[in-house]
Amino acid sequence: MRVIRKYANRRLYDTQQSRYVTLEDLRCLIIEEEPFRVEDAKSGEDLTRTILLSIIIEQEQADSEAEVFSNDLLAQLIRVYDMSSPLPLARYLEQGTQLMLEQQKRMQSQWQQAMRHSPMEFMRELAEENMRFWQNALNQPTQTDDDDKTDKGS
Repeated sequence: MRVIRKYANRRLYDTQQSRYVTLEDLRCLIIEEEPFRVEDAKSGEDLTRTILLSIIIEQEQADSEAEVFSNDLLAQLIRVYDMSSPLPLARYLEQGTQLMLEQQKRMQSQWQQAMRHSPMEFMRELAEENMRFWQNALNQPTQTDDDDKTDKGS
């Protein structure tokens, strides 16, 4: 597992690559499903959750079009923390999000397959095949051309 050290000056240091990284770099690691742990450089305390929350905040602020956490949803989450016996929300959200991501990947794959077999794609493939055929035919000497060369050489 990759270890990222967080220093007092708020800088993050990737010990595997021996370089400073940004939250965006860590977001890319998450997308690539590269496991990492963020720890305080001095105490060794695990700060991974805090950094992950910072990445989410940065994402939410960067693109208001792709907002995931509405004000209402955030208020509801805060209320969950105040319940006398909190719901097992973390496990539910993890499983629900994983299911959603798997379904999205499957949907994208099926869409790509459908597009691959669309009439327009079929016509494009035929046109490419025809183009290759004619290019090969024009680049190869014909039998009569070979015969003419033989006759002229005799």
